[in-house]
Amino acid sequence: MQPLLDNKNPSSPSVFRPAALLREARRQKGIADIDVPPVCILDPDGDITRRLRREGHSKPFEGWPCYHTQLDAFELAGQPVGIVGCAVGAPFAVLIAEQLFASGCRLLLSVSSAGQIVAAGPTPYFVIIERALRDEGTSYHYAAASDYGEADRRLVALAANALKAAGLRAIAGPSWTTDAPFRETAEAIEAARRRGILAVEMEAAALYTFAKARKADVLCIAHVTNTMGQTERDFEKGEADGTADAMAVLAAIMGAIAGARQIQPAAMDSRPVDPAPGGACPRC
Repeated sequence: MQPLLDNKNPSSPSVFRPAALLREARRQKGIADIDVPPVCILDPDGDITRRLRREGHSKPFEGWPCYHTQLDAFELAGQPVGIVGCAVGAPFAVLIAEQLFASGCRLLLSVSSAGQIVAAGPTPYFVIIERALRDEGTSYHYAAASDYGEADRRLVALAANALKAAGLRAIAGPSWTTDAPFRETAEAIEAARRRGILAVEMEAAALYTFAKARKADVLCIAHVTNTMGQTERDFEKGEADGTADAMAVLAAIMGAIAGARQIQPAAMDSRPVDPAPGGACPRC
């Protein structure tokens, strides 16, 4: 018996839908039905979200009715953006993604710290996730069993070209999505290494499988920051907890994809954020 795969028919409609939850949440909270920014970001570690709040660059998006999270609004690359912090793991990430796309989101970017599997240089660096090994449970509710959740190749190409043009260090490749980071055994790591997997994270396979099922635009970035605690001074993300580089990467990607996809968010009253503390980043 494989309970994870039992009673799964991805072609069957769901009884419980995000629009119904959002409708009732708005009713209970007295919130108007307004769209979120067309471009939104998932920030599983929460470092970007905390920095934006601390420096006064973001403000709560009052029309977000989610029971579990706060959506903050800020400006990046000249466009209004929404961001949700600390949506860690496949189930939570997809829960929020469902609600964002039901609320007007048109492009979702996720940037999550990740462990190094096949080394691509000294950490930290970024991986544009082309496909993610489905070692989690959420994706199997959206698609039949397969090895990987696949990214939209056009989004990957746009992102890779944008980061190269901006002079930012990143490579494209596969990741491994796990639900149990503290069960990354030697055997599992070696099996991932034999597949050529670059990093291990907790959201991408589910987000990509969701995106394909819902015909949504989603791109996941792994910020490879550690070797799973196997070396001294591990988990060093870089300047400002890695947010300086992460914001530069997001700005470059968002500008390229939003322009190519003609995503034109409405104007929003918020201050633009500096990619690095104390001033503008010349790479942006």
